[in-house]
Amino acid sequence: MSVNKPRGNTQRQKPEEAAAAPRFRVSLDWEHIFTSPKNTLAWGTFFIILGLILETSFFSYIITGLSDQSVLDGLGHQSIRDAGRQTRNFLGVLGAVVSHIFVYRWFGIGALLLPIVPFVAGWKMAFGREILPLGKITKEVIFFTLWVSVLMGYIVLMSNSENTLSFLSGGFGYLVNVSFFDWLKWGSILPILFALFVFAVFFYDVRDKYESWQARNAKPEPAADEAREDAKGTEGELLPDEVAVPGSTFVSVVNDTYDDEVLTSEEQPDLEVETEEEAPRVVPHPAVVLPVTPTAPPVPAASATVELPVMPMEVSAVPSEPLLEFEVEDTTQAKEPLDEEFENEDINASILREFGQYDPMLDLPQYQFPTIDLLNEVFENQHEKVSQEELESNKTKIVDTLGSYGINISKIKATIGPTVTLYEIIPEAGVRISKIKNLEGDIALSLAALGIRIIAPMPGRGTIGIEVPNKNRETVFARSVLSNERFQKSNYDLPIVLGKTISNDIHIADLAKMPHLLMAGATGQGKSVGLNVILASLIYKKHPAELKFVLVDPKKVELTLFNKLERHFLAKLPNAEEAIITDTKKVIFTLNSLCIEMDSRYDLLKEAAVRNLKEYNAKFAARRLNPEKGHRFLPYIVLVIDELADLMMTAGKEVETPIARLAQLARAVGIHLVVATQRPSVKVITGLIKANFPARLSFRVTSSIDSRTILDMGGAEQLVGQGDMLLAINSEVIRLQCPFIDTREIEDICEYIGGQRGYDEAYALPEYEGDDAAEGKADLNPDDFDALLPDAARLIVTHQQGSTSLIQRKMKLGYNRAGRIMDQLEVLGVVGPFTGSKARDVMFHDLNMLEEHLRTMGVG
Repeated sequence: MSVNKPRGNTQRQKPEEAAAAPRFRVSLDWEHIFTSPKNTLAWGTFFIILGLILETSFFSYIITGLSDQSVLDGLGHQSIRDAGRQTRNFLGVLGAVVSHIFVYRWFGIGALLLPIVPFVAGWKMAFGREILPLGKITKEVIFFTLWVSVLMGYIVLMSNSENTLSFLSGGFGYLVNVSFFDWLKWGSILPILFALFVFAVFFYDVRDKYESWQARNAKPEPAADEAREDAKGTEGELLPDEVAVPGSTFVSVVNDTYDDEVLTSEEQPDLEVETEEEAPRVVPHPAVVLPVTPTAPPVPAASATVELPVMPMEVSAVPSEPLLEFEVEDTTQAKEPLDEEFENEDINASILREFGQYDPMLDLPQYQFPTIDLLNEVFENQHEKVSQEELESNKTKIVDTLGSYGINISKIKATIGPTVTLYEIIPEAGVRISKIKNLEGDIALSLAALGIRIIAPMPGRGTIGIEVPNKNRETVFARSVLSNERFQKSNYDLPIVLGKTISNDIHIADLAKMPHLLMAGATGQGKSVGLNVILASLIYKKHPAELKFVLVDPKKVELTLFNKLERHFLAKLPNAEEAIITDTKKVIFTLNSLCIEMDSRYDLLKEAAVRNLKEYNAKFAARRLNPEKGHRFLPYIVLVIDELADLMMTAGKEVETPIARLAQLARAVGIHLVVATQRPSVKVITGLIKANFPARLSFRVTSSIDSRTILDMGGAEQLVGQGDMLLAINSEVIRLQCPFIDTREIEDICEYIGGQRGYDEAYALPEYEGDDAAEGKADLNPDDFDALLPDAARLIVTHQQGSTSLIQRKMKLGYNRAGRIMDQLEVLGVVGPFTGSKARDVMFHDLNMLEEHLRTMGVG
């Protein structure tokens, strides 16, 4: 009753109804949004446009997706305006982002089917009719989107093209095939095709259509007889209907199937007569054919038994049996020795046939090489490099100067270079070459040049060369040499661009063949720029999986820009904080670690029975080496030392020995050195180091002694600076103009690569423990500790300052004793390691914890 009273009391319901009425109106308004003709037209147009936009962006991504990858990766580091300018997708940043999710991460090219659903739905809403059945097309789109993604994943995985064609399958198709491939190898195509078969059977009713087709094509003679027998026991009114049914079926089967394929010439006339008799009865009752289809299944069995003697195709199978047996015996006999040879020669060949060659670049399949657009544009000189007047004037002065000393010239030729012009002269017979070389200063005086260089004689030419600096020098930009076709198509293992020759040819060298490079030059002559050009050349040509850098920069400012490449190109010691090595002690550890790496690589080469790194990697890529035995792909390692003089002053033999050892042995295992110094003296470039560096590069130096130290000949002191250099390799000296690369260009290159996905961490070098670690372990004997060690520890923890000078002042000790106490505190773990001029880190913040630690270590 309590339930009915509120229903009858209408006056009490009025406030509640008034409160509920607005809610009811809101729901009606919400329905009105989708039911109003205007709104349905608007929503339908919206979905049509949405489908077109999605289809356009997906199609554009297939064409421009690879170029937009870097823009999407750096989307959080730049503004939308900058990203929109760089995006090549037809619909800008939004189209690139949406298509990247649907195409690249999810469904690949199968995503092209998805916009069909909103387009069909929008068409139905806007115009009230379906161009395609919406429910059916939605199911088909969902299935074929997933199925095409999985199929393309199989194609991409089998072709080993993940780095270039991964967008065809998307993440879904690729992951599914990776799971299938672990179980079925190449047979993973079978469940993919089976899924298509199952979908066709259940969605398109293939079985029902097959049964109807089977009924139409079956021979119905027994069915006709049964129909006639049944017709005898029925009423006369039903007889025409039932007889007409098998007659109609009989006609269609005979005319469609047995006329051309099964029946012989003797049987055909009889059948034609029957069709003529039965044909009139088919016309008045065409709809009665349907009830006869259940009687069709037993018909093919009877017809098959009757027609077997007629068919000549069965006889051809008889002589094929001995042929099959003969072939099987041959194959089994051939397989037995092949299996034995296969097991004896190489078991991993089967893996190569299944997986193809190993590609280390697949670890970073989305890595994109830096583009030439990151470099500054080349600016042409507004004025002529060397005018004809300057050439004639220099020729006249050279001829007159030599003529004044009784040296006549029979021929002279000029070759204009970016920095200097080479004048080749052929003196008359009887002139001594030494006489011309002694006139170097006189010719420079007459030409009023910064410095000339005489090459007497020029190798392989039979002439004497006089290099005269140009008044208007040409700047060789890095973009002009790195975009050159010769460099782009070079197949060197480690190609580096060193500059332009006097004949304006780009000089490209292979660091792997050098195999090491020693550079020298006074301050400000272009040595650091030359190092940057060498590093940029290698970065533009090599993948991070193929090359690693070990950068040593005692000056701490020259190579810091490359710190952004840590997860791509750099190698460092385990647990090292920075990949760019600046501390001298860490340099020693790194050099010795490289020696350990070199020894371990030689062990791998020995086990693989190869002579160098290139042969080893080729054998590993062919899957002829077992990774379970320690074999791995070995990248090239380039050690770059920006200032050797500082290391030699502070470390001396500790640095010289590993450098000399690496220079002697590391070539075959792919470790190459590029060492630079601004002080090429015999104390820095010692004989032990110099003997193992056949390739030497010298910028301008201050004296001829330095030139002879680095090049074993003079001439480097006559260079004009700003990238002018001499390359001595294989007893040949070449004058080059080093390309200019700006700091901003290096930053752009490093940011472009650093913004991409890299490895989890830098390439780890083997861990090296120096003599200090062994000494530290030996110092753990409590009897050897200083008596004031506990008091010093309490002092350090109280002041939270790990400083030797603090122990000196507070405890009134000498420097040597305070230093020994500090070393012992480091061994005990009270303070951290030495950090240069900064105070050591204090590991304890509480005296109670310190006291407990001292008791544990046996120090009272």
